[in-house]
Amino acid sequence: MTTWQTTRFQIDLSRPKVMGIVNVTPDSFSDGGTHADARSGLAHCEKLVREGADILDIGGESTRPGAPTLTVDEEWRRVAEVLRGALTLGVPVSIDTCKAGVMQRALDLGVDIVNDVRALADDGAEEHVAAHGACGVCLMHMQGLPATMQHEPAYTDVVADVRAFLAARAGALVARGVAHDRITLDPGYGFGKTPAHNVTLWRAQTSLLDLGWPLLVGWSRKSTLGHVTGRPVDERLVASVAAALASIQLGAAIVRVHDVAATVDGIKVWNAAGLLPARLDGRS
Repeated sequence: MTTWQTTRFQIDLSRPKVMGIVNVTPDSFSDGGTHADARSGLAHCEKLVREGADILDIGGESTRPGAPTLTVDEEWRRVAEVLRGALTLGVPVSIDTCKAGVMQRALDLGVDIVNDVRALADDGAEEHVAAHGACGVCLMHMQGLPATMQHEPAYTDVVADVRAFLAARAGALVARGVAHDRITLDPGYGFGKTPAHNVTLWRAQTSLLDLGWPLLVGWSRKSTLGHVTGRPVDERLVASVAAALASIQLGAAIVRVHDVAATVDGIKVWNAAGLLPARLDGRS
């Protein structure tokens, strides 16, 4: 059995895990403003845990295309109280941030996982994670920055480019002494990629398992699902659950979703039908 080592928990990856999204923001692409204060953010955390979330992923800065950048203090003010409350709910808590200063404050608070769309590119980020000694980390691929990432993204070979990037970033952490079982990888669907790039990468997702790390995948409500179905963001529940199940079938160990209850139900049905793949952890 392979586990994802985090600050307080060893997460069993022998079965797929559901990471519930908690956006404490006024401007996230599908639920901006819904949980923008600490009280409603924590209430949403509690709701997702009741619905079966295995992990809570809490973020205070939108990464939608064109989103503005916050200072460390601004971002921390949004998430601090929600993180404190979430840490009492009995599940691993992830901070969704690309800022080393926010990471350090969250780790000092006791957060279990750092989930970074920039794969620890910020000055000091690698050092904070390596020095912590136990926290889990998710390294994601993104071409460009949120403000510009969807302005004509281009690749020679999207699968090869994403694979090389993730291998390099994971290798850099291992070189700093970060244990293999603390690391997961995210191909970054929707981050600096056209719908065609996303679909091409998705169909080749199993090839990323050969890098040797578990995959954490986020398709929930994304624009490529709208491109595929023709539906607006508030009508993508079925597409999002289908995408989560397809991603699991293609080797994802963790799926990051807005709609936890529906995704948990979908996984239960998938499991009852005997369709869960044996290999979810990135190892032979």
